Amino acid sequence: MIKFVVFICGAIVMSFEILGSRVLAPNFGSSVFVWGSLISVFLAGLSAGYYLGGKFADINPSSRKLSLIIIAPGLLLLTFPLYSAPITDWIFMKDLGVRTSPLLASSVLFLIPSFFLGIVSPYTAKLMICSLHTSGKTIGMLYALSTFGSIIGTLLTSFYLITVAGVNALITGQGALLVIISTPLFFKNLSCKPEDNPPGNPT
Repeated sequence: MIKFVVFICGAIVMSFEILGSRVLAPNFGSSVFVWGSLISVFLAGLSAGYYLGGKFADINPSSRKLSLIIIAPGLLLLTFPLYSAPITDWIFMKDLGVRTSPLLASSVLFLIPSFFLGIVSPYTAKLMICSLHTSGKTIGMLYALSTFGSIIGTLLTSFYLITVAGVNALITGQGALLVIISTPLFFKNLSCKPEDNPPGNPT
């Protein structure tokens, strides 16, 4: 279950980033400043998520907490069409410049979801390490799954999904998928206690 969650979250991160370019395009176009803003904001969110996710993972991690971490971006994506257009329109009307406007819009719309999705990899790694008592192989496998999911999400979105469905429909669908995969985790009795990592086992 956890491996599947990591794969799906990795796929959604990159798919959401590609769709983000379509969200910004009506107001800000698709210039290098738009793409630079998107990529930078997603990387910043993921980086912060990786760092703080590692810290959160050391504080009694559990599948229930992981579920809540995944539900947060799920709800943001589910409601995305309700607030994305008003926000981009408002920033566009402020006329902050071709660089600042897309950067601000990207930060407001995409930083928090990418932050929560970034938490998933280190958090799931901790849960898996507690369960299997092995670290290097587990971490490598989970990050490989996340990256592979990102590749699939990129290709599937750019080559197929974006041509057959609307941007808002795809984003809300991603939100629904995050909520769906997080639900079983909430009821799954998987936790990591101090005794799960006895001395001598890598953490």
